[in-house]
Amino acid sequence: MSGFRVLKPGVLSIFQDAGRLGHHALGLTTGGPMDGEAFYWANRLTGNAEGVTALEVAQGGLRLESTGATSVAVAGAVMPLKINGQTKALWRSHRVTAGDVLELGHATAGLRAYVAASGGFNAPVHFGSTAVVQREGLGALLHVGQEIVCGTPADLDWALPMEQIPRYEAPVTLRVVEGYQAAEFSAEALRMFYGSAFQVSPRSDRMGYRLEGNPVLAPAGERLSEGIAYGAVQMPPDGQPIVLLNDRPTIGGYPKLGTVLSLDCWKLAQCMPGATVYFEVIALETAQTLVEEAMRARDATALKRGA
Repeated sequence: MSGFRVLKPGVLSIFQDAGRLGHHALGLTTGGPMDGEAFYWANRLTGNAEGVTALEVAQGGLRLESTGATSVAVAGAVMPLKINGQTKALWRSHRVTAGDVLELGHATAGLRAYVAASGGFNAPVHFGSTAVVQREGLGALLHVGQEIVCGTPADLDWALPMEQIPRYEAPVTLRVVEGYQAAEFSAEALRMFYGSAFQVSPRSDRMGYRLEGNPVLAPAGERLSEGIAYGAVQMPPDGQPIVLLNDRPTIGGYPKLGTVLSLDCWKLAQCMPGATVYFEVIALETAQTLVEEAMRARDATALKRGA
């Protein structure tokens, strides 16, 4: 049987699949990978179908011992990868056998990396998904001595072409599709929002990224709570924006200026505290075109044989 034994769980390592869909009526959020691009490529490099369960490793520090033969890939943040003490490349598959030790150092660029194994990891299923959402009590962090089983072993040797590998650099510019509540913000508030630099707060997490900068005056008055979209830009009374992400509440009542383009959300999720963030507005039609083009380009990308 292929799998791994956890020797060191790292700072924050959890199972994630494509997300827990269809349960917002129960108050259960979506979860899923904070960086869907890196998650996608880790799975593709190990021959898995899209959305198969992998490990999301925040900040690094993970150490695993293989209990059987399989292929693994690590994609995402720049975390030094070693197998049996030898440095290995990210964004490519590697063969491991029983007794091999895989180790991830601490991130030097970006924040989250994804470890995939051929066949995917077997993890507890809650409401149809293996996605761990700590604040809802669904799943748990990895712990020392935990045995992780993965699916059918595969002997793969694939790499993502160098020119396709994302670069995690700050500052980042997040493109925003404005919602109907944007009309409630004053012209001065909108100028402040789009014309200011914000810094990622240390209080940011999987629920949402809190930003710090010049306060943006939020519209006054109470409003009914409503469903919250992935990437929604909430403006609390202190005027410090919150971009709501995977583990967001299902409903909320703070004013929402708009929604960050999904293609940009993973860039934000890879930002360390203190990173600089800017916003710019785009039209809905432009956003739809960008997403369609990105999906076509991703599907057309051919992996190469590992060097």
